[in-house]
Amino acid sequence: MVKEAIDCIDAGTEYCPCKLAEYGQCLTCSQCQGEVFCDCLNWKGVCIYQELHNNGNKAKEGRKTFECSVVEVQNYNDKLVIIKFKAPHKLVIDLVKPGSYVFIRTDGNNYFDVPISIMNSDIENDTIMVAVEIRGVKTAKLLDIKTGGNIVIRGPYWNGVFGIKNILAQKNNKALVLARGIGLAPMIPVVKKLISQSNDVQIIIDKDPFEENFSEEILSEYKIEVSECSLLDKGKLSDHAKVLIKDSLKNGTNYIHVAGADILTYGVINYLSDINRNDVSLSCCNNFKMCCGEGICGACTSRFSGHRVKRFCKEQADPRSIFEGRRFI
Repeated sequence: MVKEAIDCIDAGTEYCPCKLAEYGQCLTCSQCQGEVFCDCLNWKGVCIYQELHNNGNKAKEGRKTFECSVVEVQNYNDKLVIIKFKAPHKLVIDLVKPGSYVFIRTDGNNYFDVPISIMNSDIENDTIMVAVEIRGVKTAKLLDIKTGGNIVIRGPYWNGVFGIKNILAQKNNKALVLARGIGLAPMIPVVKKLISQSNDVQIIIDKDPFEENFSEEILSEYKIEVSECSLLDKGKLSDHAKVLIKDSLKNGTNYIHVAGADILTYGVINYLSDINRNDVSLSCCNNFKMCCGEGICGACTSRFSGHRVKRFCKEQADPRSIFEGRRFI
């Protein structure tokens, strides 16, 4: 029997062991799951069971809540709001990496906690920038935020992107980034990481449903090839996008990051399969619903064949494995 490689984004960090381990539901440690033998699924250099034992069989202290001062607010016709706020230096550093996100609310009501990906984390000025698409009650509440006011955040969290190992593996390579809609925001930390690793980055942007390319100001700081096209056509990967992807692959690209909805990621995966390019490494946005961020509430869970349940607020995965064997009912 071949075991599936399971990777927890929090394993080995200051937030491990978490509540899942305390209640016998650790993602990687067999002994924290109640087994009598050690069969760690993904060793991170730290024994989770030993850490749990040393901590009195209790979870480590969880993420903290911070009240931050809002520096700047940009409102785009009440459809999109970009918020920049001051934050503690350590938190800003923790939120630099690709896939970082925080929970945001405007007051003491926990029901208005909403997970938002980090667009930019400036460690020199200790500021964080997020972009929020206004879609429902929770996000509409963020329209009340004004410059000079306060915002309450909880973090840091890191599993906003799948395929982080593939991002870290890209060095002195050619990379293609496909970004659509609000995906332009979590795209930025990925692009900055790729550039820092001496990669040649090409970006294709689809602004829909927005009128503005709100990532333009940050991207202008780098020498990157940026083009715009419609990535989706009637729910399918557009012919124009297919041509651009094929041309990029012919030019030596062997890694693609997809920053958009699952339908875009799914379209790219299927297209690569159709042209027999399953060798291309992928990463993508984590679009699963988040509520608690700790794997407890079950909002982020998805069921797969073999009665497997995965908690995607913590579990890292390769983009291709997200759709393979997934039950859509």
